[in-house]
Amino acid sequence: MNKPYIWDEYSDQPYPLKDKIYKKTMRRRASLSLIKTFLLSLIIFPISLVAMPFIRRKKIDSNKFFCIGVDYQKGINENLVLIDELKVQHILVRLKLWEMSTIDELKEFLLAFKDKQITLKIMQDRENVTDLKLFRKNMQIIFSSLDKLVDIYEIGTTINRAKWGFFSVDEYNKFYKTAYDLRNQSFPHIKLIGSGVIDFEYHFTAHTLFNFFNYKYDGISALLYVDRRGAPEKSQLGFTLSDKIAWLSTMAWLSVKTNQKLYITETNWPISNTAPFAPTSEKECVNLEIYADFMLRYYLLAFASQQVDSVSWHQLIAPGYGLIDNRDGIKKYPAFQTYKVMYKYLHNAQFLRLDIKRDYYILQFLVDNVLLQIHWTLKPTTLKNEDFFEVYSRDGDIIKDESLKIGSSPIYIFIKN
Repeated sequence: MNKPYIWDEYSDQPYPLKDKIYKKTMRRRASLSLIKTFLLSLIIFPISLVAMPFIRRKKIDSNKFFCIGVDYQKGINENLVLIDELKVQHILVRLKLWEMSTIDELKEFLLAFKDKQITLKIMQDRENVTDLKLFRKNMQIIFSSLDKLVDIYEIGTTINRAKWGFFSVDEYNKFYKTAYDLRNQSFPHIKLIGSGVIDFEYHFTAHTLFNFFNYKYDGISALLYVDRRGAPEKSQLGFTLSDKIAWLSTMAWLSVKTNQKLYITETNWPISNTAPFAPTSEKECVNLEIYADFMLRYYLLAFASQQVDSVSWHQLIAPGYGLIDNRDGIKKYPAFQTYKVMYKYLHNAQFLRLDIKRDYYILQFLVDNVLLQIHWTLKPTTLKNEDFFEVYSRDGDIIKDESLKIGSSPIYIFIKN
């Protein structure tokens, strides 16, 4: 990654572009594509919003739904032990194109996790965006070296943020098509997903789904953060997380450019008092208990949509936004246990229904022929603990109180026969 692009080792993302003249010049050069993005959204948005109520739910494979982001440069043994404890079967790994020299290190890492489903996120730099021959050469090396080790390749990420190297959707479309053409010519068995739009900016997604470029996705990827809204149930422009998922799924359903697969390949909340490791300002950060609550509720709402094939939490080891603080050894945040319990109870669950009444949420699942209800509410209340209940806290502790406190931390209630 060359200047004016600079990588932030603390938060694992590029620093904002400080060269305003360069940024303004590049935006101006991309004006035609930006106009197309705007005009396409004027057409696609009304159609997809009208179609939203008619989109059917899919049957989601719960074992593959739960995914966790893992950094191969933070050691094989540490990651193996932690992933083994979580029991999760789906991991996401990121590869920086400006670190192609580490491809052997990545291969060794993936071999250690060959029993897992693996999604590889290909992270671009400006050099690979502008020099597509270089990008094709790098993808040839990646596909050849990692063949049969990776299940899904996500081509590009965060395409609607200039600091990540793209200044227009047309640039991304050419970038993706380069990988797509190589795949079709030499590696037809490989699965490719895109376009990796971050946040609720679906006008960019619309442009990647409706255009005249000759390519197709094996599924749509999105970095669907809602952290700046606070709780995952809060709305943005009238759209809750569930609404955003439904809208994105509808646009994919209307497009001829993708299979009906939807992958949320990155989401989290930043953690208070972890600067400079937190990826945002302290204003957006939450404490560790709220972080664990929000993570679980995000997963539950996404699972209940039955439209998302997987959600990848970003990420396992990251003191500012992950499940583990590694600043002084390995320290598990509360959310690590929350994730572990969530996977234990739900990795083999069949979703039945979601009921919401006055900010009180009840999800129902069938787990090994036993009815499981998960309760939480944004307005704390109580519920009688019936004799036929077997109740566990967010982190798996059994609760035998006569009166159950229902609040922001979801509780698991197994209904005994």
